[in-house]
Amino acid sequence: MKTYKILWLLLAALFLPVVSLAAESGSALKADVLRAQPYSDAKKTADIKRGEKLQILGKKGAWLNVKTTKAGGWVRLLSVKRGAASSGSQVKGVLDVASGRAGTGKVVATTGVRGLNEEELKNAKYSEAEVKKLESFTITSGQAQQFAKSGGLKAVKFNYLPASK
Repeated sequence: MKTYKILWLLLAALFLPVVSLAAESGSALKADVLRAQPYSDAKKTADIKRGEKLQILGKKGAWLNVKTTKAGGWVRLLSVKRGAASSGSQVKGVLDVASGRAGTGKVVATTGVRGLNEEELKNAKYSEAEVKKLESFTITSGQAQQFAKSGGLKAVKFNYLPASK
């Protein structure tokens, strides 16, 4: 049993350098904007069209650094489908077998974005202007009720569920 574990570790060690050096391919799931940096307010560098082929160069938070035939930049993670149309790569096949996904026929998709990562927290700086901007969006209870009324929303009173026994 131990021999098999060592064999898998050796195989993984052999293929990791190959995987990390090769850029991953993908395609645009929808039309979107490429940005100079991984932020929604960063300068626009180009547009991508649905189905356009992309080369994925890196990832930061919920953003992917991609390159098209015309331009490069950062795009939202959820706008990109990872992987090429043809999956004839031997490395991919070995990794699928090692991960237990080979032959399942089931698509597995996850997004690991839950707040800020360690690098973003270390680089965070207090901005009084941004806090004031955030506070400027607050409204009173009366303003909220007026907004709901103008939209035709009505208050509904309901009883809480009974406490579990």
